[in-house]
Amino acid sequence: MNNNPIVWVHGDCLSPDNPGLEKHPDAPAIWVWDDALLEEWQIGLKRIAFIYECLLELPVVIRRGNVAVEVVAFAKEHNADLVVTAESPSPRFDAICHEIERSVQVEVLAVDRFLEYDGYIDLKRFSRYWKVAERYLFG
Repeated sequence: MNNNPIVWVHGDCLSPDNPGLEKHPDAPAIWVWDDALLEEWQIGLKRIAFIYECLLELPVVIRRGNVAVEVVAFAKEHNADLVVTAESPSPRFDAICHEIERSVQVEVLAVDRFLEYDGYIDLKRFSRYWKVAERYLFG
């Protein structure tokens, strides 16, 4: 039985309603700026500032680097036996979870979906996501 979790908050559920934060409100929580993703996607300063402003409203420790390495280190620092996080549609997410699971158990919680959609959406820019989403939300 797991009784000492940490919560890993990531960009696909950057919300006070994050199911990990709701299920374990007193657990230490971490956000990691993914250096590889920032480089690969060439994320702009405005988006970084927006994310940072969101993070300031959450009870998270902010780090940067290799996500799996930082999450595992944070878990060890807190003697955690479980990493709790929210699901993500990102293929990167699965790879990160598998890497974390080499050291500590991971529990992925379901997220209430904003909309039901199974097609491809370019997640590099919110505006591209929103163009698809608003068709389903507003007809």
